[in-house]
Amino acid sequence: MEEIEYLGETIYRWEVGASTYLASPRRGARLMNWNLSYADGTFRDVIHWPDIDSIDKLVKARGGNPILFPFSARTFSKGEIHKWVAPSGKTLPMPMHGIARQNAFDITRADKTGFAAKLVQDKAAKEAYPFDYDFEVIYRFQEKEFSVELRLSNHGKQSIPWSAGHHFYFTIPWLDGTTRADYDLKIPAKKAVRHTPSGSLDPVKGLKKPESIANPSIVDRIHYQLTNSLVECVCKQDDSRLKIEIGTHATPNPGYALVTWTESDNSPFFCIEPWMGPPNAPEHEIGLHQVGPGETQAFSVTVSV
Repeated sequence: MEEIEYLGETIYRWEVGASTYLASPRRGARLMNWNLSYADGTFRDVIHWPDIDSIDKLVKARGGNPILFPFSARTFSKGEIHKWVAPSGKTLPMPMHGIARQNAFDITRADKTGFAAKLVQDKAAKEAYPFDYDFEVIYRFQEKEFSVELRLSNHGKQSIPWSAGHHFYFTIPWLDGTTRADYDLKIPAKKAVRHTPSGSLDPVKGLKKPESIANPSIVDRIHYQLTNSLVECVCKQDDSRLKIEIGTHATPNPGYALVTWTESDNSPFFCIEPWMGPPNAPEHEIGLHQVGPGETQAFSVTVSV
């Protein structure tokens, strides 16, 4: 592990065998890039990071892994977007993808194995999520895989609801000379939905297994009721694979979700996003999880090639 300067700030770099990881733990606990180098001098970007010219653009950069907490995507209260109803019955604000990606974090561990960082609860965070808690992001880096754990500890006297997630920007296609049509995505899901402008979930029929990355119908689609913890993206040209394991059990929690998204047909990335539940979990309660008083709950994901 070493500290390096990036746009006037300190970020961290880990070299683990052929893998190099870049992260900004203090800014949203953001993993920025993961790449692999090969003996012939070539390398593969596994997690995409764009060129930006200001550190302030890091929050909204289309790359890395923005942390989505306490809820993923958009929340609603009776049709009003960016609101949610707390257990107290009070309607509160909730930004798109929550409060973590734009917030500061304190580093609680940084060593050769990875890092851990705890959310700093500023005024906006306390207004949106007014509980007595600690939220920590924990990364562990290995040569051809990493794991990331989201951990919520409840120090209060009432249960805390959450449905957090990840927004991985994967470099796809990753093999020279291929296009998205050369990549299949294997998602072991029983159900799929789309999030409507009113906050409801519309069912999607006709799921294919596997599904082509080039199929526009999988963009902004939410899959849940996973029958297996393993999601795979496979390059049909050489059978190289990207694997995502969701949770720590062979059969994940039925509320856990896998979201597929990209910005355009020409984007250098395709997002494969493991979430604890579909969007707007506080309202429809699918994938809404409760952390009891004095308890700690975790959501773990492992990514490998």
